[in-house]
Amino acid sequence: MKRLGVNIDHVATLRNARGGFHPDPFLSAKQAMVYGADSITIHLREDRRHIKDIDLKNISKSKIPLNLEMAANDQMLKIALKYKPNFICLVPENRKEITTEGGINILKNLSKIKKIIKTLNQNKIRTSLFINPNLNDIKLSKQVNSKCVELHTGKLSDLIKLKKNYSNEYIKIKKCAKYAKSIGLEVHAGHGMDYNTTSLLSKIKDIEEFNIGHFIIGESIFAGLNKIIKKFKHMSK
Repeated sequence: MKRLGVNIDHVATLRNARGGFHPDPFLSAKQAMVYGADSITIHLREDRRHIKDIDLKNISKSKIPLNLEMAANDQMLKIALKYKPNFICLVPENRKEITTEGGINILKNLSKIKKIIKTLNQNKIRTSLFINPNLNDIKLSKQVNSKCVELHTGKLSDLIKLKKNYSNEYIKIKKCAKYAKSIGLEVHAGHGMDYNTTSLLSKIKDIEEFNIGHFIIGESIFAGLNKIIKKFKHMSK
């Protein structure tokens, strides 16, 4: 069974739309774990548009396995070392984007990323890079000593939703997953995933973890968090 990381960013989005404290991302994190999630993912953006520092503090102080997505810069590294989440995934960040638009540019930021990953590895925080599904980025991920890669599934998800031919993108992800695992990288997948994408990617044995957020939180409005998490766990067998 593949592990399921539940991203709760958009519980925070809902809270922030009204202000105040409800719904509480920390409570949603605890409930998601009770319902079968293997870990919780949050993205502490530099503009704090959804997850706030208090959310990171509350969850990191608990026993919840926490995956922190963050930009690759010294300010975020300082915050990461303060709260020491279990896992960290370095992601690109553009203030104007609605959601993450693609994988991180490792080549452009090679020395910076290598330095940050070295520090995180020394602090026994599992490291991951959110990358586009291409072999060169996988090679670079190994070069900078990341322990994992998370393959960006946004293009595949969009093609499936638009009922377009997705076979080339699927094959690309499958090849990347196989190659990454062969050189010692743990393989994760995420972005834009729904039932159809999850069902398809569950067939790729080299992928060990899915990170899914927006769809789970959105569907939970209609069916409840418990039912949706259990459905995804069943599909990931």
